[in-house]
Amino acid sequence: MNPLLRRIGLPVIALAALVSTGAHAEDYPARAVRVIAPFAAGTGPDANAREIAAELTKVLGQTVFVDNRPGASGIIGTEAAARATPDGYTLYIGTTSTLSVVPHLYSKLPFDAAKDFTPVSLLGILNTGLIATPKLAANDVRALLALMKTKPDAVNVATQGPGSYSHLSGEWFGFSANTRLNFVPYNSNSPYADLLAGQVQLMFDGLPAAAGNIRAGKLKLLAITGRQRHPTFPDVPTFAESGIADFEPIAWQGLLAPAGTPKAIVDKLSEAMRKAAQSPELAEKWRSYGGELKGNTPAEFAAFIAEDRAKWGEVVRKAKVKLD
Repeated sequence: MNPLLRRIGLPVIALAALVSTGAHAEDYPARAVRVIAPFAAGTGPDANAREIAAELTKVLGQTVFVDNRPGASGIIGTEAAARATPDGYTLYIGTTSTLSVVPHLYSKLPFDAAKDFTPVSLLGILNTGLIATPKLAANDVRALLALMKTKPDAVNVATQGPGSYSHLSGEWFGFSANTRLNFVPYNSNSPYADLLAGQVQLMFDGLPAAAGNIRAGKLKLLAITGRQRHPTFPDVPTFAESGIADFEPIAWQGLLAPAGTPKAIVDKLSEAMRKAAQSPELAEKWRSYGGELKGNTPAEFAAFIAEDRAKWGEVVRKAKVKLD
């Protein structure tokens, strides 16, 4: 090619690419949008994903539907999303477990959590509660720590298996409170039946699964994460109020796109997500079980994930947990 034509041609090609991307973003979405969810249909996280998909459908004017890809601690669905075409028509619901915790639990993964996704917007957060059977002879964190000091074998902590959110939250609490916990793993069954019956005494978890029983007095909530008390549980102190200031695990969900998705489309999706998060009905539903529906910008969400991943990395390192 003539050197002069080459110098003229390259900028023209680049300009054409920008114009094409802009036009594509202006028309986006022109068809249905798929959101890969790395958890099973019918679960709490799935319900959250479907609720926000319904709101995004209203805002975007095209159907937004959930494609469940559960399995292998969320790895199967996350890999499928990472390998998807970055055109805005396949998105991904990321979570604390899949993007902040799992990368530290496995030495080799079929995706790079930090590089294979473009953050779009946070969807919402769920505060973590210290949930107890009513039979426990302690009604707050300080009384619990005193009980564990005098009768360490009297308090068992249920988890959903090694490396699970409930397990690592318990490990984090133990580091922060300078105490050892007796963990009882429930790898396939829910521990809540035994917690209700008093067969185990404690569990660290997001509150959706327990909120109804807490309100009914069938379970106790000793403390909750967050910088201030949650309006749904105004009588429950925060962990900071209870003397455990650096214990701050939160369960979150957020919307991401495969890396390489055009910025104009990502920005449009982020704006749509922030509008969807203003739904009064959905916001109230999240508040009812100790959460907060919350959209933000791609830059804010990227910073949020990076900070959260670093915190969980430290917990996993201290707990010496590896799943491979």
